[in-house]
Amino acid sequence: MKMRELEERTGVDREVIRILIREGLLPEPERPARNAAEYDEKHVKGIAAIRQLQKSARLTIPQIKALLAGKGGEGLERASPYDHLEQLLAHRFGLEDVPTVALATLQERYPSAESDSQAFSGMGMLDLLEGQTGPQLSLTDARLVEIWGLIREAGFVDENGFPPRNIAFYRKAAETVAAQEAAIFFGASKARIEETEAAAMLHRALPLMLDFFGILRLKAFMRHVNAQVSGQDA
Repeated sequence: MKMRELEERTGVDREVIRILIREGLLPEPERPARNAAEYDEKHVKGIAAIRQLQKSARLTIPQIKALLAGKGGEGLERASPYDHLEQLLAHRFGLEDVPTVALATLQERYPSAESDSQAFSGMGMLDLLEGQTGPQLSLTDARLVEIWGLIREAGFVDENGFPPRNIAFYRKAAETVAAQEAAIFFGASKARIEETEAAAMLHRALPLMLDFFGILRLKAFMRHVNAQVSGQDA
């Protein structure tokens, strides 16, 4: 059977099924062709068994793997209803198993890319990875360096008083806002929303929330500009 039929028979989203296969809880499908996959009753029964353990015993995927590996009930605690929400979101945003970007490649386009990357790494904003050809960045982290490079092209350079350390506060601000957003989401949902639906909601809403917050920032910035010009408090 094809993936669509497997989804219909089990009631489980394909993203979750792929996670279960990657985690070794389901066998790899037969692949008669490069871009084709065939599933069978083993997958249907395996998914049913896993979902039963998750619902009745509230076991997480790592706990189920431990049981199958013969480790018994060691460390079995009440599972979160969003056991693999992070993985679902990573898949939707394309943040899993992605290639890296050589820092040297960014350096060719943005002359300060290497020093900026070092500075951002020191502030905990990104991770410098070791590669065979030199330092590497994930696509997400490379985008941070690229954006800062474009900001530099607008005139925000060290010589004008704008070194990377000026925005060190961004990390703390991002953590504070994200922690509040997560607390509100999990507090409001109270596990009433299925994982796949939660992932779909967040995948659509998070970029919109960034735009919403960006507009609020712009409005606040303009108020502070006006206050600075007029010599008043914002």
